Amino acid sequence: MKTGIEPRRNHRLDSVRLLTSTGSPLAPEGFDFIYRSVKRELCMASISGGTDIMGCFVMGNPAGPVWRGEIATAVLGMAVEIYGDDGKPVPEGEKGELVCTRPFPTMPLGFWNDPDGTKYHAAYFDRFPGIWCHGDYAARTPHGGFVIHGRPTRCSIRRRAHRHRRDLPAGRADAGSAGILVIAQEWQHDVRIVLFVKLRDGIALDDPLIRRINGQIRANASPRHVPARIVQVGDIPRTKSGKIVELAVREVVHGRPVKNREALANPEALDFFRDRVELRS
Repeated sequence: MKTGIEPRRNHRLDSVRLLTSTGSPLAPEGFDFIYRSVKRELCMASISGGTDIMGCFVMGNPAGPVWRGEIATAVLGMAVEIYGDDGKPVPEGEKGELVCTRPFPTMPLGFWNDPDGTKYHAAYFDRFPGIWCHGDYAARTPHGGFVIHGRPTRCSIRRRAHRHRRDLPAGRADAGSAGILVIAQEWQHDVRIVLFVKLRDGIALDDPLIRRINGQIRANASPRHVPARIVQVGDIPRTKSGKIVELAVREVVHGRPVKNREALANPEALDFFRDRVELRS
């Protein structure tokens, strides 16, 4: 689309009936491009899942309509829901975590070199006990479909950043976890990863520390996990039971109202994330 290529002008596409898109959420303008410059009479199927499950949670439906900017339906055999911070389904149109509430045929049984299942559990089941949390930020649509709003790969980034826990606040058993928060920021029709860190008193987030954190994430996860921005904050908001509230922070970053502030142990911490100049470019 950016290069101005129009396949319909230079290719025979008579046999093309279905086109799938994945990797990054397909913006509504992407749907427009496909039907304008590729072919009008086809099923444009945006799909979303993962290599880890060898399949999809949500995908297109060749027997139904295509709605601009939406993924058509949940996959057969997948008990897909959208959960809020409280671990309960959110209303239609409200954003939350894409989860699968029941086992599914391609669910991996564990990780290599993880004999007690600690890494496996931390990757998928820490956020909502017993519920597969895939890491996608999503919402249901009035048409029965889904919109994926990005995937911050929170667990991998948080684990890699914890290697610098000596700079993080002490005092609680989970102080390392309480010092790091990751969100997906909506950015130029896509999303980018933002890592917020609460450091020990007297420690500043300078360029050398940023390079060290990014280096650990790149070496131990992958280059695509490296955050677009790392921002120092004075505190990390959490629920009264100690859980980090990424969704509330994400709403603040995007200038949207936060629901259930009364469920937070330290709601004043949300002010650290409001109107951050680091996130304007």
